[in-house]
Amino acid sequence: MLAVALLGYGAYRIFGQRGEAPTGSAITTADKTAFEKELAVPGPLGEMTLGDKSAPVTVYEYASMTCTHCAEFAKDTFPEVKKNFVDTGKVYYVFREFPFDPVATAAFMLARCAGPDRYFGFIEVLFRSQEQWAFVETPMEALKKLARQGGFSDEKFDACMKDQAIFDHVKTVAQRAAQQFGVRSTPTFFVNGEKVEGAIPYKDFEEILNKKLSGEKGEEAPAPSSGPTTPAPGQ
Repeated sequence: MLAVALLGYGAYRIFGQRGEAPTGSAITTADKTAFEKELAVPGPLGEMTLGDKSAPVTVYEYASMTCTHCAEFAKDTFPEVKKNFVDTGKVYYVFREFPFDPVATAAFMLARCAGPDRYFGFIEVLFRSQEQWAFVETPMEALKKLARQGGFSDEKFDACMKDQAIFDHVKTVAQRAAQQFGVRSTPTFFVNGEKVEGAIPYKDFEEILNKKLSGEKGEEAPAPSSGPTTPAPGQ
C-alpha cells in the first residue's frame, strides 16, 4: 500500500505544474500532427483499447476511478459511443489512467492485474459500483471485496497492490498527461487531437465524432467542448 499512497501524494505535485496542451486556432496543421504523435505514445505497459486501430477517429480518455463525472460518462454516454462508433469501426478508443488519489490508483491497479481481456469489465463494474467502494470508511477493504467477486484471492489482491511495474505505469501515464497534454480534470478526452473536457451528453459527443468523421474543417479550430468535470487536486 505504500506505493499506492506515494502516487496519491505525487499527484498533488504533478497537477500543480501548469504545462498546457495547445488548443484552439493557435494550432497549426504541423503542430497538431506533432501533438497527435506525442499523444499516441503509450505508457510502459501498453494501452487498453477498444475498436479498430485503423479507424478514422481516435479518442483518448483520461479518467480517475474516484471521479463521479467519469462514472456518469461511463454509465450514461460511453455505452452508446461504443455501440454506434467503436463497434462499427468508426472510432478507436484508448482509455488512460489519471488517478487523483490512492484509492483511484488502487482501482486502476486492480483492473490492470485482471489482465487485458478483463480490464474493461473491471472498469465498468468499478464505475457502476463507485459509491460502494470509493467513498466509504474503509475503501481498500471494499475494493478487496469487489476483487474477490471478480475471482481474486486476498493474496493475489495484496500482490497486485505491491506490483511496482503497474504502479510505475500508472504514475508515468498520469505525469505525462498533466505535464505534456495539460490534463487538469476528468474526464478529459482528445478526439483526433481536439481537447474535450467533461462528461458531456451523448448527443453532444456524437456531434463531435460525426464532425471528425466527415472531415469538417474551418478557417479556425473550434473552441474545446466541455461538460462537468472533476478537477485534479490543487486545481
